[in-house]
Amino acid sequence: MHANAQAVADAGREEGVDIEVSEFPEGTRTAADAAAAVGVDVAQIVKSLVFVVDDQVVVALVSGPNRLDEARLAAAAGGDEVRRASADEVRDATGYPIGGVPPFAHRSPLPTFVDRTLLAHAVVWSAAGTPRHVFPLPPDDLVRVSGATVADLAG
Repeated sequence: MHANAQAVADAGREEGVDIEVSEFPEGTRTAADAAAAVGVDVAQIVKSLVFVVDDQVVVALVSGPNRLDEARLAAAAGGDEVRRASADEVRDATGYPIGGVPPFAHRSPLPTFVDRTLLAHAVVWSAAGTPRHVFPLPPDDLVRVSGATVADLAG
């Protein structure tokens, strides 16, 4: 298994969750790609989006077809100014490339917010550290293991 995917699986195990990572050579970089590869509705795909709110890097977990409302993220994070993190900022903060950022197992703990719409599914699928690796998890476990705050983030 790729070292990044192993790190995600190990982090899940440390939190009491057995993570089964799947690899899709054709890639799972986008929510649509991941849904097609896994064979699930795109709404079950977790997009791990990295933003900067008032100079603090945060992670927003949003359902595949939804767009993040930046003002809602700023409010949830208790800040005012919000911008998308650059590719370098994403890798520096999380340890993973864009398209493969998992919802947890980051280089250091990051404030994480999960959009309430993800809780409507029995299982959701997240990136496992690369643009080719994903794993399923019940939403309640996703919230617990990522330490996320549930919020209304979709716009």
